[in-house]
Amino acid sequence: MKADIDIAQDASVQPIERIAASLGLERDDLHFYGRHIAKVPLDVLARLDERPDGKLVLVTAITATKAGEGKTVTSIGLMQALGKLGVKVMGALREPSMGPVFGIKGGATGGGRSQVYPMWDIDLHFTGDIHAVSSAHNLLSAMVENHIAKGNELNIDPTRVVWRKAVDTNSRELRRIVVGLGGRAEGGVPHESGFMITAASEISAILALASSIADLRDRLGDIVVAYNMNGEPVRAGQLRCVGAMVLLLKDAIKPNLVQTLEGQPVFVHGFPFANVAHGSNSLIATRYALKLADVVVTEGGFATDLGAEKFFDIVCGQGGFGPDCAVIVASIRALKMHGGACLEDVLECEEPDHAALVKGFANLDKHIENVRMFGVPAVVAINRFATDSEGEIELVRAHCAELGVRCASSSVFTEGGEGGVELAQEVMSVLEEGAADFRPLYDVDTPIRDKIKRIAAQIYGADDVRYIGTAERDIRAIELAGGEHLPICMAKTQLSLSDDPLLKGAPTGWVLTVREVLLSAGARFIVPLCGNMMLIPGLPSRPAAEHIDYTDEGRIIGLS
Repeated sequence: MKADIDIAQDASVQPIERIAASLGLERDDLHFYGRHIAKVPLDVLARLDERPDGKLVLVTAITATKAGEGKTVTSIGLMQALGKLGVKVMGALREPSMGPVFGIKGGATGGGRSQVYPMWDIDLHFTGDIHAVSSAHNLLSAMVENHIAKGNELNIDPTRVVWRKAVDTNSRELRRIVVGLGGRAEGGVPHESGFMITAASEISAILALASSIADLRDRLGDIVVAYNMNGEPVRAGQLRCVGAMVLLLKDAIKPNLVQTLEGQPVFVHGFPFANVAHGSNSLIATRYALKLADVVVTEGGFATDLGAEKFFDIVCGQGGFGPDCAVIVASIRALKMHGGACLEDVLECEEPDHAALVKGFANLDKHIENVRMFGVPAVVAINRFATDSEGEIELVRAHCAELGVRCASSSVFTEGGEGGVELAQEVMSVLEEGAADFRPLYDVDTPIRDKIKRIAAQIYGADDVRYIGTAERDIRAIELAGGEHLPICMAKTQLSLSDDPLLKGAPTGWVLTVREVLLSAGARFIVPLCGNMMLIPGLPSRPAAEHIDYTDEGRIIGLS
């Protein structure tokens, strides 16, 4: 089978105005970015407000492993399969961050014969949304530093500037830095600072949750950038640069329309990370996809403990909609890894190991339990690899049957939509039953520590929560700032249900460690930093960037 990039470059796809026409949008409704990408302005989308909503399907997964689960490829393959069934379907997916594309994770546009097109543009600069957020983020940072250096009218404590810098590159050396060297004339006031990857910026979360330009402006103004000498929060609105930030983001707020390799329309818009933010595409994209299609497929970042929980408790709460079905993606290889096999060598996962597979069911079971906790019916999708045996597939099917959960095998990577027809049929059966009784995990007015404890105990399986570092002080400051009524957006490793990336399966008898708690007042949530969670990734020993090139003939090599 050809490499993903070659499949994409050789694909025969339609002009984007033809894709838009299938949704009832005209050429004049679009802002074009070449032949195959367009933005849809908010005033065009507002014409759809009175339409009824379609059905919403959230694709999530078991806990991430290096063996691979295939959540995005399954999401896109499901869209294509629903198209084959004659369903008017649309996708709503996150934009990839460029940092991981050149690191170890790679892009986030699917793979094989289930991709969004054009993957090379989407994985890299796309329509400039991430660059716009970087610019707005760093403008606000510059205004904070300039204010301190030019008289500090707001009495900002330089040791409590919480607004860092942002860059869309994996750069571990920028995590902790000192700024302001050289004295007031050259550098301002020296103090510790640092960078985060742009997808971890609160502005990324705000852009993905804002419902309008007016809402965007209000949220940007509420960002807490520092604390003054009295311990009171200083907000972006006090620095008088919110208007300039809105201007930088005026196009980024418009959703991007692209297509799958088989011609289904997809909004690819919004890019907050799921292990440090809420991990969903934009609220605007999901809301209006529901107006444009009968079934919408969206995706939560990583597994149910991160992306799905945050989608249910944050996005649905702010967006005013709820899911009708959840698809939990699992692979035989990943389940065996959760059962203790092939932890050092993924290739060993290709060998049959029924004992490890059965032991790994504990992780799948916990994610099924998590989805059911929200009153959402689930379908398990087995993302098939060529090395999977029929016996292993049947073991998973039988286990799901014992749990009363629908299960389908999916080979959308190699077969495109045709390989996802069984999955699509199971999903449509759930939607036709109308069995969802969606409910959030907690009441947002519950005290902060109680909300954290509820997520830790019920979603992660922790026995308790331990607060270290500045966490207790941070919670008191958030309560004083009036933020206790906000939902929780946990920042923890995606590699385990716990805060220890080495603990596989469904660990018990452990305590969640919270070392810092951040107030994202503009995004309207609270972020506890758990374990050793970092806000900017580093590059691996062999970065993917080493293998990427562009030939003299105009072909892209190595991008995945």
